[in-house]
Amino acid sequence: MPDPSAKPTKRTFAAPTGTRDLYPLELARRRWIEDKWRKVAVRHGFDEIDGPTFEHTELYTAKSGDGIVGEIFSTFSGKDPDAVKEMGARLAAGERGAIAPYALRPEFTPTLARMFAARGGQFPKPCKWFWQGPCYRAERPQRGRLREFWQWNCDILGSDSAISDAELLAVCIDLLASCGLRPGQVQVRLNDRSIAGIILAEVGIPNEQYSQVLDLLDRRSKLSAEEFAWQAGKLGVGREQVEAVVGYFDQLATAGFERVMSEMFPGDDTDQIVTDRMYELSNRLDDAGLAEWWKFDPTIVRGLAYYTGMVFEVIVDGERAVAGGGRYDNLIETFGGPPTPAVGFGMGDVVLSLVLQDKGLMPSDKQIAADLGLRPNAFVISNGQPESDAAVGPMLAALRRKGMHARRSYKSTKNVGKLLQDAAASGARYAVIIESATEVTLKDMDANTQDKGPASELLARIKP
Repeated sequence: MPDPSAKPTKRTFAAPTGTRDLYPLELARRRWIEDKWRKVAVRHGFDEIDGPTFEHTELYTAKSGDGIVGEIFSTFSGKDPDAVKEMGARLAAGERGAIAPYALRPEFTPTLARMFAARGGQFPKPCKWFWQGPCYRAERPQRGRLREFWQWNCDILGSDSAISDAELLAVCIDLLASCGLRPGQVQVRLNDRSIAGIILAEVGIPNEQYSQVLDLLDRRSKLSAEEFAWQAGKLGVGREQVEAVVGYFDQLATAGFERVMSEMFPGDDTDQIVTDRMYELSNRLDDAGLAEWWKFDPTIVRGLAYYTGMVFEVIVDGERAVAGGGRYDNLIETFGGPPTPAVGFGMGDVVLSLVLQDKGLMPSDKQIAADLGLRPNAFVISNGQPESDAAVGPMLAALRRKGMHARRSYKSTKNVGKLLQDAAASGARYAVIIESATEVTLKDMDANTQDKGPASELLARIKP
């Protein structure tokens, strides 16, 4: 029998690597970002949706291939003992790529595509949806990249016009501006992925290799020239082709859009469609007063295979990507829906939060509390007399019934000065010092003024 007097063994646990413990102040900062996301999306006419935190693993492999298995957190139901047993046997046999039936979502776009494919016919077109919530990626954590993070997605489905592209970019830019960022600090780098396709065709790269080569081009800035050439060789792309592709992109990096399309790819019908589309998009952005926020950058290709046209990344200080997205006109169809043009982007809270903190743009904790409605309306204090002590609870209840956010101190001290310090620390708008059953002192914490008088009269000043 266990000894009931024995002390339990102490164990300590840290949060899993790549995750965050968010205490009240840290969580308030993230809630502030979420609040910005939601208000900006609603202001631009987007409706909020949500979906499950985990999906069938095949939902992700169907879109991105088996390579994504190494980036997802796999899971399965403990209520299915056969599946658990089978998975254990496969792993014991060394099948490190063994795929569990479910996966925590690494991104939301496949869920959105599945949802629209199922019921998209019931909604008017274009359909403007936004989502925000947690995502999970099993990758090496580093500054600005965690294994669990919050993401904001905005998508426009059912329209292939440049109007939709411009509206999507406008909501993204509005969010940046509402956070205090300015065009000199952040820039939308815009391209059409078709241009990269034209380049790959020019140098003779087979169509079936486009997605792999584009993924490699997307990672080019993170690789040395030798590593880039070696990985290209692994894909079966010759050195001459690699050098030709790099040469084109180096030329494009210093050329404007007009020169790229008129000098490098003249005359072809496909080129003209891309040219017209980009011109219309640029004109709409400029007409919306967003000319300073964006720049044509033909080196932006985005690595994900499902992008089909316009792509963009939001770059801060010339190097850090805060958001990215583009047009994915074929994805809904691959999930069983009708042919549906679509465009969307995603923005994570981790990098955005770091950028705002680095630039001194994250509001003070007091301002965040006020913005989110977390600031107490009143902080109730007793003057230390028994009659006043007894009145604290009833007064709190009465204020709360009127819709007030009311707090109190739980310290045993009778020192009113120290209790007022607690009121100030809470960020309360008013401190209510109970003087008697019918009288209070109301202290305006912002103006640092106070009045003493009938409770019924002074408490009426406090508004929810």
